[in-house]
Amino acid sequence: MSKKIVHYINQFFAGVGGEEKADIKPEVREGVIGPGMALNTALKGEAEIVATIICGDSYFNENLEEAKATILEMVKKYNPDLFIAGPAFNAGRYGVACGTIATAVKEELNIPAITGMYIENPGADMFKKSLYIIETGNSAAAMRTAVPAMAKLAIKMMKGEEIGSPAEDNYIPRGIRRNYFADERGSKRAVNMLMKKLKGEEYVTEYPMPDFDRVEPNPAVKDITKANIALVTSGGIVPKHNPDRIESSSASKYGKYDIANFADLTEADHETAHGGYDPVYANIDPDRVLPVDVLRDLEKEGAIGKLHRYFYTTVGNGTSVANSKAFAAEFAKELKADGVDAVILTST
Repeated sequence: MSKKIVHYINQFFAGVGGEEKADIKPEVREGVIGPGMALNTALKGEAEIVATIICGDSYFNENLEEAKATILEMVKKYNPDLFIAGPAFNAGRYGVACGTIATAVKEELNIPAITGMYIENPGADMFKKSLYIIETGNSAAAMRTAVPAMAKLAIKMMKGEEIGSPAEDNYIPRGIRRNYFADERGSKRAVNMLMKKLKGEEYVTEYPMPDFDRVEPNPAVKDITKANIALVTSGGIVPKHNPDRIESSSASKYGKYDIANFADLTEADHETAHGGYDPVYANIDPDRVLPVDVLRDLEKEGAIGKLHRYFYTTVGNGTSVANSKAFAAEFAKELKADGVDAVILTST
């Protein structure tokens, strides 16, 4: 008898809909849906997906405890040998949901669990220490390579076989060090690596160092009293009712809004779309996150030249580094073209 697997996917991969259906509550369906069909094939009879749990990305992330409790009860019903979530690729909210529920299944139900996602998905950094996360490409175009890797690791886990290195089993490095017996002593391995490096040959370090992104500061503004100052925020301040539907978590977009006629932001005209902090105080007075009122005062006093008529906004909550850099690269061109001398970047 083959092993049983329960599979978790979001509304998009279930074929329910896109962002307009991201608020659907958890539901369970017997059998295989969406990417589960490819997974079932890749499992080669060693196991089968007996049920698929579907949940909207927005609903899961905005109702975390309730969604988690509901899904855990659904999983219990089937008593599976393994739980698979995703793959989520570079979809931030989906990645966070996959990591959250897979970790809960593993820790609270004592059922092995795996997921898959792109290395820059915020869920990867959040959950790589607690889960095996198969490293995937950044979009569903990588499904053909992601599914076999997930199936291979799933089979090993269900058979109780030893999990290999990240390179061997294609999972994101977890930062866990293990002792093992090598064929050669450390000094010889180190010299061999050094010789390869000196010759320009390919080598693989045994102890990769973290890669820190360093940004050189720009020169100081020469005369702040003549400067055109712009506001940019990752705190999610948007016009009332969030006209561009910027996501509350793992944003895939940013907004550009005109504040030329505003000396003060109020709860009647602006609010926050951010789902990662208590929005009450920001909604009562959006200036607490985007200080238009203070900058208007400085403008009147002559302390700055002027406040730029547009502000740019997104939500930093779970938003991938790749998306953040892409947003900034795009609107930075506009800021420079508009003669902005400096930007005040606010967060929460």
